[in-house]
Amino acid sequence: MDRDLAGLAASAADCRRCDLYRDATQVVFGEGPVDARLVLVGEQPGDQEDKAGRPFVGPAGRILDDALAAAGLQRDDLFVTNAVKHFKHEMRGKRRMHQRPNQGEVEACRWWLDRELALVQPAVIVALGATAARSLMGLTVALVREGGKPLAWADGRPGIATYHPSAVLRARDDAARARTYDALVAALRQARDMAGAGYSKDIMLQ
Repeated sequence: MDRDLAGLAASAADCRRCDLYRDATQVVFGEGPVDARLVLVGEQPGDQEDKAGRPFVGPAGRILDDALAAAGLQRDDLFVTNAVKHFKHEMRGKRRMHQRPNQGEVEACRWWLDRELALVQPAVIVALGATAARSLMGLTVALVREGGKPLAWADGRPGIATYHPSAVLRARDDAARARTYDALVAALRQARDMAGAGYSKDIMLQ
């Protein structure tokens, strides 16, 4: 197994474990410090992430950055990745529209996620959205019921499941948008507290 994140990312660049590589621009691997105490796992890269080769740089990424700041976290201190590393989409005219990865694609890519987690060894893992939660748990996690509550993932690591930032963008109205965003911030704050040491005193007191 690769012994560092750079080597692991280089190995993943030629991944053919499922067919998603055929239509994606590139693998979008996780990024962040190898000693991060907190890992965020999203669903998959979007259109802008696929082009840039980095996770959470599109509209959902901006929501995430705002939520992290509100929760007293700094993205540079975290390791951020996705359950699936290639962008799954369908063409509508000239636009590439997101498609949710199926269970086989999630399971194929869990091979890479497991290796990321083995190198980082985080204190807490946050699943952003149902696909990430299913990847980590091995079964469906009901975000309405379990979201924001401390839980143990299938491998025994502690964590929290919450809404993906894109759910804020998709909310039907301002009230729903505010509720979803507040739930995301609350879950990130809870994860910060669970992770404990590793964040500055000033941040922890926010």
